[in-house]
Amino acid sequence: MDILHLVDRLEELFNESRSIWFTHSVVVDEDRMLDLIDQMRVSIPDEIKKAQQLLAQRDRIMAQAQEEANRTLALAREKGEQLIQQDSLVQAAQTRANQIINDAKAEAENTRMEADEYVLQSLSKLEMEMERSLTQVRNGIRTLQSEKQAKGK
Repeated sequence: MDILHLVDRLEELFNESRSIWFTHSVVVDEDRMLDLIDQMRVSIPDEIKKAQQLLAQRDRIMAQAQEEANRTLALAREKGEQLIQQDSLVQAAQTRANQIINDAKAEAENTRMEADEYVLQSLSKLEMEMERSLTQVRNGIRTLQSEKQAKGK
């Protein structure tokens, strides 16, 4: 289950709770609260799996980019060798081969940077969502503990 959906349900439970007059405390259905917390504990590993999938996807993209760069470099070398064999085109062939190699390196680096940026953005978003959820859970726990203490007095 999506952690954000569970956080929404937790907030809904809080909003549906009865407030205690002249305090900032509410009475929360303990069973529903504990059920939501259990579901969150189960859901968080799913979010971690998603992050791991993003990392694996990044690695695949980088491997593909490296493979593409290697193919491009091999093609550039092959074309360069063919052009060198032609006496009248030696200088032009060398220049073109260097340009192809530089273009391939630039393209591979650009692809790596884009993949890193994508993964960084995705992981940052996931981190923020998880921090928000954790803060809400801690707030709920603190509220329940303060209510419990208030009732015990």
